[in-house]
Amino acid sequence: MKRVEGYSEKYDEGLRVATVEHGDQTRKGSGLPYVIHPVHVSVILLRHGFSQEAAIAGLLHDVVEDQGYRLSEIEARFGARVAEMVAVLSERKTDTDGVKRPWELRKQEALQQLRSASRETVAVKCADTLHNARSFVHDLRQQGLDVWQHFNRGPQLQLTYYNQVVELARERLGAHALVTELAQAVSELASVIDDTGTT
Repeated sequence: MKRVEGYSEKYDEGLRVATVEHGDQTRKGSGLPYVIHPVHVSVILLRHGFSQEAAIAGLLHDVVEDQGYRLSEIEARFGARVAEMVAVLSERKTDTDGVKRPWELRKQEALQQLRSASRETVAVKCADTLHNARSFVHDLRQQGLDVWQHFNRGPQLQLTYYNQVVELARERLGAHALVTELAQAVSELASVIDDTGTT
């Protein structure tokens, strides 16, 4: 696999946008600064040889969904490919009346969008899920069942969704090393959930 250079002015700009937009936001389980998540996602993509555009989309994949950053601004600053990836990866959390939409519906919509998305977009979702699964494993080992009070759904629904991402990734990316790494992380999460319990 060819080596992808990690630094560019565009990447640096994406890192600045992610840092500013996520601001004081923290991770639900650990309380760590949220920006560590998109940075990890981006590094995973670079490590697996994906493009600069995918790595930048990794940095920005939550800024529209969580912070209301405009897709048009992403396209203007980072190009259409990055904007398209971020658009597919952004869940619509509320309906037209501002009412929060059900978690299950949002996750199924997300999977459906990924079925026809680019391979790079699927890779970004893999890296996102990989870091989230690893974070769950760490947090569960540190905090036990208290972790789940910070999330919209409990362990079995979360695990079911992560396994659906793994299956979709296998369909779209085949035996790519990123998919293998994701599957291993989700399997480890399942083991830790069994060890800590669900109630």
